[in-house]
Amino acid sequence: MECEMPQVNSNKEEIKQILEETKTIAVIGCSPNEEKASHIVARYLKNAGYTMIPVYPKEDEILGEKVYRSLEEIPSEIKIDMVDIFRKSDVIGHVVDAALERGDVKCIWTQLGLVNNEAANKAREAGLKVVQSHCTKIEHAELL
Repeated sequence: MECEMPQVNSNKEEIKQILEETKTIAVIGCSPNEEKASHIVARYLKNAGYTMIPVYPKEDEILGEKVYRSLEEIPSEIKIDMVDIFRKSDVIGHVVDAALERGDVKCIWTQLGLVNNEAANKAREAGLKVVQSHCTKIEHAELL
């Protein structure tokens, strides 16, 4: 599979602002495996003071938090600021659709190497901030 280059992306100032304003992050593809990047990043974000909501197809608890099977399964009374995606690029469109359906998500963030410009454009056009192919842990450590 050919790797797309991000055509839609935030700059460092926007990324810093996103990280400062975000309180709650849904981590899509949050693995229970402590050696996986998604688990390491989720733990870092939780330790940095964010409310971290793991989304994973199995497990009941990851990092002491209740696991949801999908973004759609997270109750609407839980307000989500950012959706941090650790899933293949072809799934990003579905996640963006689910985020737009919720109406409370302010930012779509895809991890290193993950780009879906079509989904990113759709999110940006709906008023969401978009960060593609960046690591929340690396950016947070560098900017904050």
